[in-house]
Amino acid sequence: MTTKNDIEKVLWSACDSFRNKIDSSRYKDYILAMLFVKYLNDVYNETKAKYIEEYKGDERRVERAMRNERFTLTETSTFDYLYDNRTDNEIGQKINVALAEIENNNSEKLRNVFRAIDFNSTVDFGETKDKNAILRNLLEDFHELDLRPTQLDSADIIGDAYEYMIANFASDAGKKGGEFFTPSQVSKLVAELVSPQENERIYDPTCGSGGLLLKAYNKVQSHKAAVYGQEVNNQTWALCKMNMFLHGVDDAVIWQGDTLANPQNIKEDKLMKFQCVVANPPFSLDKWDSGFLSGLSGEDKKKEKMNASLDPFGRFAWGVPPTSKGDYAFVLHMLHSLDENGGRMAVVLPHGVLFRGASEGKIRQQIIDFNLLDAVIGLPANLFYGTGIPACVLVFKKNRSKSDVLFIDASGDGNFEKGKNQNILRDSDIERIIDTYRKREAVDKYSYVAEKSEIIENDYNLNIPRYVDTFEEEAPIDIDVVKADIAATEKEIAEVQAKMDEFLKELGL
Repeated sequence: MTTKNDIEKVLWSACDSFRNKIDSSRYKDYILAMLFVKYLNDVYNETKAKYIEEYKGDERRVERAMRNERFTLTETSTFDYLYDNRTDNEIGQKINVALAEIENNNSEKLRNVFRAIDFNSTVDFGETKDKNAILRNLLEDFHELDLRPTQLDSADIIGDAYEYMIANFASDAGKKGGEFFTPSQVSKLVAELVSPQENERIYDPTCGSGGLLLKAYNKVQSHKAAVYGQEVNNQTWALCKMNMFLHGVDDAVIWQGDTLANPQNIKEDKLMKFQCVVANPPFSLDKWDSGFLSGLSGEDKKKEKMNASLDPFGRFAWGVPPTSKGDYAFVLHMLHSLDENGGRMAVVLPHGVLFRGASEGKIRQQIIDFNLLDAVIGLPANLFYGTGIPACVLVFKKNRSKSDVLFIDASGDGNFEKGKNQNILRDSDIERIIDTYRKREAVDKYSYVAEKSEIIENDYNLNIPRYVDTFEEEAPIDIDVVKADIAATEKEIAEVQAKMDEFLKELGL
């Protein structure tokens, strides 16, 4: 049997083929693409062997059955073909042709997923001799890995290993990597908060490599839910498409483009509505409004400013966020994409959204006045790749029956596991947050239910310490005991000094 550990060993061995030759932010794409091709190859071979046995070698019936499978491969697009040609002087080009064939023959599910990957690149691989050596090693690394479904020790092992690889590259790539990957435990928390149900539509407008969407989708046991997402980065969009395919979510709709300036969730010239929205948008995105502006230069550019009328979907009627901080731009887009009949939304944001003033303060006021904010959950610091700042999760609901807001401070000691490089939310920490959220109860030094009137009295400031008192009184100090300790310490110092003087005298110093 092939275990997750077996796959991870091969992946890291493949990394060794690239290290010190290509930057890790680039070679992850080549390794993940090759894992994808090897998986398609082995699934295809096993499925075909099954039909050959079932139809006793009748090639016509086998071919007809294979056309009804999830995907199709031609001989020259298989991993086996590429491995057999691993010493070919044009192996880079052969791999590119194979990827193009996979796309063309499975265009509904895999169109353009390899468009940002070039195995024949002299920029990444260098001259022909160096390039061929790297690619030969890569093919040999994957050759012994058996990814046939009957040989995998769990149904989702490939998808899990894929996400494991993405997570490790996010850690290695720091802030850049963190932009496309949300830590698994944070994704689990967000998915639990929105609690997706059968026949609902789940949407992530900044879906990255798709982990958060998959966590939400897997909350629906029957998997009878529709998945939608959008991602601005071309390479990350491709990762998401492959990730969805590896997890068996073939009908996921993943758009590519700028969600704010060019939202793709459009139907009949209006924003589509979703019952569940989850997101971890880039924190305080600078120049988020550039896609709305005309692209003037010089002094004219300085005068040009974003205004609500530039958005044809009316998302910024409550206020236009500052150009240097796009947090509320994403929030407003999501709120306008949320189903009016009980839609739920959970979004990971920096703490600044809770208290910053000016236009953000006005937007926050409108959100509270319209009774859309359901909960504010403070998370521990250093949970995310590339940034140590603490984040929070804001939970929104349409048609709320209550007007209060639940505040949870899960950032204190004991509410997470301290890691060497990164802190971790444990399952027990997530369970406590979810349990408190569902019971909607006040817990000493952990949670508080604030009435709308109290929030208004605080000028719509949502800073968690205003509502959850986590102050711990220090034990009273006994001055007499402290004085006695100081006297004893001074006596010990005097005795040591006297002995030192004696030794120095004996040495004639």
